[in-house]
Amino acid sequence: MSIAAAILPVTPFQQNCTLIWDDETKEGVVVDPGGDADRIQDAIQQAGFTPTRILLTHGHLDHAGAATELAAAFGVPIEGPHQADAFLLEGLPAQGARYGMDCQAVTPDRWLEEGETVDIAGQDFAVLHCPGHTPGHVVFVNTALGFALVGDVLFQGSVGRTDFPYGDHAALINAIRNKLFPLGDDIRFICGHGPGSTFGTERRTNPYAGEGAR
Repeated sequence: MSIAAAILPVTPFQQNCTLIWDDETKEGVVVDPGGDADRIQDAIQQAGFTPTRILLTHGHLDHAGAATELAAAFGVPIEGPHQADAFLLEGLPAQGARYGMDCQAVTPDRWLEEGETVDIAGQDFAVLHCPGHTPGHVVFVNTALGFALVGDVLFQGSVGRTDFPYGDHAALINAIRNKLFPLGDDIRFICGHGPGSTFGTERRTNPYAGEGAR
């Protein structure tokens, strides 16, 4: 087993589209393809792997805007997020129009529930439902590998926005403190924007969700 990953910031929002693949089988996944489908396809070709599925953490345009286009190009299913984000995925064309981005609506082949797993490069990742930023946000984590994909739930030194009509700050902080941090300080994560971190670092120092936060 030899898992490799590449992060490709896409769209004007500089969202971290993440490519993860097994260097031996040359199969992998695309996580949160928010846009710039041509660039994502070029990066996949350069990495030399075959996508088997597209995974979505939530329904915002900068995370899901190119999912339908890429799924059709590669003939692969879209999995995630939780069904509570259906309204966001259905509204992607309107979301995109507000920012001058051409987005197609997304209908996942599989909605995800907490307690299920998804296959990422031949490894089972647990699905955690972590609402707050959006109602249907999910996180993917493999504790044995010490690695998580947290989307816009948690960032280095920050947390996801909750100032949307459907946002819930208390739910977000609850998910971070009671679902993510207990998994272990050494778990590294890739987030939706900017550099990643570890759960331990954020537990100790994050001003919004860490031990010193109110």
